[in-house]
Amino acid sequence: MSRTARDTRRWMRQGTDLLLGAAAGLDATALDEPTGLPGWTRRHLVAHVAANADALGNLVRWAATGEETPMYASPEERAAGIERGAALPAAELLGRLRDSATRLEEATAALTPEQWEREVVTAQGRTVPATEIPWLRAREACVHAVDLGTGVHFADLPDDFLAALRDDIRAKRGLAELPAEVAGAPLADVAAWLAGRPHPLSAAPDLGPWL
Repeated sequence: MSRTARDTRRWMRQGTDLLLGAAAGLDATALDEPTGLPGWTRRHLVAHVAANADALGNLVRWAATGEETPMYASPEERAAGIERGAALPAAELLGRLRDSATRLEEATAALTPEQWEREVVTAQGRTVPATEIPWLRAREACVHAVDLGTGVHFADLPDDFLAALRDDIRAKRGLAELPAEVAGAPLADVAAWLAGRPHPLSAAPDLGPWL
């Protein structure tokens, strides 16, 4: 499925709303509970998504100024930042999640059409136009809203987003065709399977976590 700039910016906003709603009200005890991601509590997940917003904000700054601003200083600093965030008091951690999302929304809203077309480099080393940034954020916000385990499911995500996510993960996993036992399944279940998250497709092969 092709995705437009309008689509990805809408999905980023919708994903942010879902994420903030999923995290709202989590106290210290709830944040200490594990997620389905190996070795990560909800604290780690919230810290990661907050740091991701700031990292994508670096790419927005790159697009706005033309000055190279990597997402992260290094993989080691990225990991250390998540650990620092996870150690924050619950209220401060959730505040960081909200504030980072607001900063990213405001920064992207300020980009001009020319700036949106400037090339930036993702944490994986891909050179992409800045128009890709909202898609990167939409994926993080939507999938990790589900990972928090507070009531958001893949079926709650927008259908057009799920179709784009399905196609994106298929391409990244090199799956030209879906297995027969998956091809006719509901879109939300297919997306969950491709993302390596819990799903009801008992006959589908295990792919492992993605994102």
